[in-house]
Amino acid sequence: MSLPAATTPPFPFREGALFLIDKPQGWTSFDVVNKLRWRIRKHLGVKKFKVGHAGTLDPMATGLLNLCVGKWTKRLQELEGLDKEYTGTIRLGATTPSYDAETEVDSTFPVAHLTLEHLRAAAASLTGDLQQLPPVYSAIKVDGQPLYKRARRGEAIEVKARPVRVDRFELSNFTGESVDFHVACGKGTYVRSLAHDLGQAVGSGGHLTALRRVSVGPYRIEEAWQLEELLEAIPI
Repeated sequence: MSLPAATTPPFPFREGALFLIDKPQGWTSFDVVNKLRWRIRKHLGVKKFKVGHAGTLDPMATGLLNLCVGKWTKRLQELEGLDKEYTGTIRLGATTPSYDAETEVDSTFPVAHLTLEHLRAAAASLTGDLQQLPPVYSAIKVDGQPLYKRARRGEAIEVKARPVRVDRFELSNFTGESVDFHVACGKGTYVRSLAHDLGQAVGSGGHLTALRRVSVGPYRIEEAWQLEELLEAIPI
């Protein structure tokens, strides 16, 4: 079965549709789902309507979020399995519990020994088929509860490594304390863990300070709606 095309106006909500949205920073993926669901319900004059997303983006992250509505929510699992690409920035010399800037720095390390060549060699070692440890601040469920909830309570958490695939981990614009990246990877890969692992590999620590998803399978960020523009295109 071929993948659905992104929906353009007029929107066939009841028949099913796929929306590509550029998620704003600070919003959860569920925030976006709830906002669109509310607007569609008001537009159609109904109390319930199915809306779901294909692949969570952390609140700090921006970029491509694929949302299916109506009957097309049955295709979410098909979309979740697609390869993805990200760009962003890693701060070196410091780690955080969440592996990104959402939590406070817990340890610092030297960076004077780092070079772009050194970093690129370490990034190359983090490509291919890997066993990756997800962050404890993640939505992975253990005993029916997301890990991040247990982490926030200060509970001791044992995280098991999971198989992932990283096709490309390219670095550029090294400033001495931060480096930009472009990652192409398969389903289930945590870019936050890549940032953390890169820091460990060069003896310096690291965490994400910016993350943007630029593609999901054939879908590109250039095709995406700004959320407010999409909402305005749905009259109520």
